[in-house]
Formats: sequence, C-alpha cells, structure tokens
Amino acid sequence: MNRAAPPLEGLKVLDLSQIMAGPFCTMILADLGAEVIKVEKPRTGDDSREMGPYVNGESTCFAQINRNKSGIVLDLKDPEAREILYDLARWADVVVENYRVGVTRNLKVDYETLRAINPRLIYCSISGYGQTGPYANKGGFDLVAQGMTGIMSMTGEPGGRPLRSGIAIYDVGTGLTAAYAILAAHVAQLKTGQGQHIDLALAECGLPWFVWEAAAYFTDGSVARGSGSRHRVSAPYQAFRTGEGYIMVGAANQRTWERLCRDVIGRPDLIEDRRFASNADRLANVDALETLLEDIFVGAPAAEWVRRCEEAGVPCGPINDFDQAMRDPHYLARGMVQEVEHPAIGPMRMLGIPTHFSETPASIRRPAPLLGQDTEAVLGRLGVPPERLAALKARGAIA
Repeated sequence: MNRAAPPLEGLKVLDLSQIMAGPFCTMILADLGAEVIKVEKPRTGDDSREMGPYVNGESTCFAQINRNKSGIVLDLKDPEAREILYDLARWADVVVENYRVGVTRNLKVDYETLRAINPRLIYCSISGYGQTGPYANKGGFDLVAQGMTGIMSMTGEPGGRPLRSGIAIYDVGTGLTAAYAILAAHVAQLKTGQGQHIDLALAECGLPWFVWEAAAYFTDGSVARGSGSRHRVSAPYQAFRTGEGYIMVGAANQRTWERLCRDVIGRPDLIEDRRFASNADRLANVDALETLLEDIFVGAPAAEWVRRCEEAGVPCGPINDFDQAMRDPHYLARGMVQEVEHPAIGPMRMLGIPTHFSETPASIRRPAPLLGQDTEAVLGRLGVPPERLAALKARGAIA
C-alpha cells in the first residue's frame, strides 16, 4: 500500500532557537514532515555544538536533537544578512525563537517586525519566564524552573535533599508544549489566513502537570513533599527491592491489590487486614505496607515477580537503566532506536519517533546538519546571486 506524505509536509518553519526547548519543538515538527531551516550564529553556531560527547569533532548532543533540518549560518547583527532573514520570514509559516526577552527586538527580528513582512506568520517565543510579568527579563534554565515550580521539593526521599528530575524535563516539556501550540495556531492560520504570537515560559509549561498535587493543595492546602517512588494517591504503587534488582508495582486500585495479595504473593489474609482494607487505609499505613511487601519481594529476583504479576494481571515492570531500556526488545521492535549516517560522525544511533501513523508516517530523513552546511543551497533558492554570496561570506555575514 502506498502511504501518503507525512502529515506536516508543506509546513515551512524558520528555527532561530538553540540548545534544547526550541530545537526539540522544531525536531518534532521536522519529524512530522515540516521543512525546517535552522539559523545559527557564525563561528560557534548553536551553543549545544559545544556540548560533548564528540565524535570526529561533532557534538552528538547537537546531532540528537537537530535531525531532519537544513542548517544555515547568518550574522543577524549584519544588516544585509538580516535582509536575507526577512526573505526567509516571507517564505515561512512559522518562526520559533528562544532568545532572552528583548534580544529579538534589538536584532530587529521580533514578532512585530516580522509580522509586518508576513501577516500569516506564527511566531513562537520561548523564554524562561515569558514576555510579560516581573521576571520577564530574567534568564531561565531547566534546573531553575524545576526549583522554582516546586518539582524539586517533591522529588526524592522524605526528608532528603531536593533532587532534580533525571532528564531536562522542563526543556523537553516546553518543546512539546510549543509543538502543540504551533499546530493549534496553524489550524487557525489555515482558517483565517492570519498568524499570531505564541508566548511560552519554561517556568510555566510544567505547572499544569501537577494534577494530583494541585488537587490536594487547592482543596485543603496540603503541600506535596518528597515521597520517593511512592504515588501520592494510590498504594501500593511504587518501587520495591527484590532479591535481585528493583521492580515497579502498580496495584493502584482494589481489584489489582486483591490480585497482588491472592495470586502474586500468596497472602490473601492481607485483604482482610484493617490497615490495608481500602486505598485510603493503605496510604495511611504505607510505611508498614512497604516494609511488609519488600520483605516478601526480596525472596525472589525481579524477573520472577514481573512474571507472576503479569500472569495475575497486576501492572508491574522492571526498573531499567538507560542501557537496558535501549536494548529492550519491545522498544527495538517499535523502532524507538534508529540509525542514521552522519557526514562527520558516521553511523549514529538515535531515539526513534513515538508517533506511529497508519497512513502518514513520520520519518528520520536526514541527520543534523554540519555548521552552515546548507547556507548556499538555501540562499540560492531565495535568489541570492553568487557574487552577493561571495561578498557576504568574505565579511563573515554568512558561513
């Protein structure tokens, strides 16, 4: 069966962002078929190019997050290079930037300037704290956002030091938020022919994820604290040590709790134990429950408990390290590890695409660009003559 083009084929995106949140957003759009032209500054390019590990002098950090994009170099402080950016703004449907607030205005590539050139333009600004408010002019980073929003105060063991999330959760989450916001604005653009400005703050995008924590706080003022691997409103729903390794058990409702007692650990008497009769009782006595269950789980290795839980219909899984996850046959079968040929790095593995479309599949079509790799080709498409290209290159306005 011949499949159709990827869902965003024809969408034109100008990417002025760097490091993670913006590039993650534009990578999603590119994976889904959008044409993304990434603009980098001369000499050093995107700051993530200076983040290791390196292979043959190329940053694999940069390469993981900038696939499927064309790459050009423009010095936006140069008036003639900026005129080229204006030509690209006329071409584009979407612009994504994550400069500190005020920088795009100083460079004359802000929303008001580009909207005057192209009223259809969707212009997505990603910043630490948003374009307005008392913190607007402060710089923002993932770890600062994790601290400010409270997530670090509720990550880790009770009474322990605040801990960050194991990944750059706010950078990635803001990139995801930007992607769906742009697609919503694109729907409006298709209906009205008009663009708009999207204002996203790193320190805000994660707040709507605090669903259970907000439910408690806005109801009775309860403030969530570190609870280790325990779930806040269900028990037993947490990690347990076994005779070999750890498992995550999700007996999060009465049915699965009773199956755990009866069919997995062979302790049907616990169903009648007053301390554990209901979910509320189990939460109130979670310390005793954890000790009791862990004393049982240490009697066999993790794989045995996972097998028993699966047979009994109790949600359960191993706690893998990243190497184990990347070797898991399920993820491999689902294409979540891909390999591409990079012009400098050579064969490189990268994470796959989690959206599996039946008719319009996304794909990894090309590796991340070398610095300035596509400058001449892209500018040639804009009609910039060779002699002008040579003059711009000679004075470092392009590369």
